[in-house]
Amino acid sequence: MAAHLAIRARRIVKSFGDVVALDGVDLDVAPGQIHGLVGPNGAGKTTLLGLLLGLAAADGGHLEILGTPVRRALATPAGVAGFVDGPGLYPSLTARQNLAALMSLRTGRPRAAAVDDVLAQLGLTDVADDRARGFSLGMRQRLGLAAALLTEPRLLVLDEPANGLDPAAQRQVTGVLTRLAAQGTCVVLSSHRMDDVEELCSEVTILATGRVVFSGPLGKLAAENRELDYRVVTSDQPAARTLAGDTAGVAVVGDAGLVVRARVPALDDLVVRLVRAGIAIRELAPVVSPLEAAFLALTEQPENDA
Repeated sequence: MAAHLAIRARRIVKSFGDVVALDGVDLDVAPGQIHGLVGPNGAGKTTLLGLLLGLAAADGGHLEILGTPVRRALATPAGVAGFVDGPGLYPSLTARQNLAALMSLRTGRPRAAAVDDVLAQLGLTDVADDRARGFSLGMRQRLGLAAALLTEPRLLVLDEPANGLDPAAQRQVTGVLTRLAAQGTCVVLSSHRMDDVEELCSEVTILATGRVVFSGPLGKLAAENRELDYRVVTSDQPAARTLAGDTAGVAVVGDAGLVVRARVPALDDLVVRLVRAGIAIRELAPVVSPLEAAFLALTEQPENDA
């Protein structure tokens, strides 16, 4: 199994002085998977991404990347690319010059066709000859991703790649990452935007205070989660409210519109009853997504007794 993993981490520990950033972290990520990393500020996400990129070394535990054990900083195998805390760019150079310079450093020979290709993939062709110092946050993020793509990575590590992206740019980035995963590239990304993680990622790891509190498929999160609130819009709201109130395991919440609180099996029962009653369901969606609900439940810190 380990031979087929892009990332295999066991009991990873990392401290900075008295601060324990990672405390016994396990992580398995397969090739072709887009894996989300979420957690509150200070949970250890950036530290873990830095270890994957070789920017630091773990104090303890075992880390394998692309089948190669990694025991010290700057020792990650070829085929790993990405950025943490934003991409490193040369502000005085244009987008095209940045990519050519980075490609020269990594391969010794810039290829104009490859540079043009990644600029086009990220929608940066029109600003290819503009200096990076004038770029917006979203444009810098896309240029950083373009730089990572130049190496044709087998493992792509991204820290908040959707920061500053408008909807069109976000669609471009989503398309690029989805194509990479379909071609076998492993993508690990952190994000504070749960909707982005749910749209892109097949699996997710939730960190809290340096420890893994959940790791696995998003579907498992939804199945294991506690009751969720769902917004229900139907062709007959009064009748739907009555049916919801009579369905075991379903509670009607509030007076505005129709919001029900239930686990998935009870919600399924309600849907069946609505259909049998001839009531059309026009909208059925969680008020808070399963990932966000699980995130809040799993990372909530207990209040200290005064």
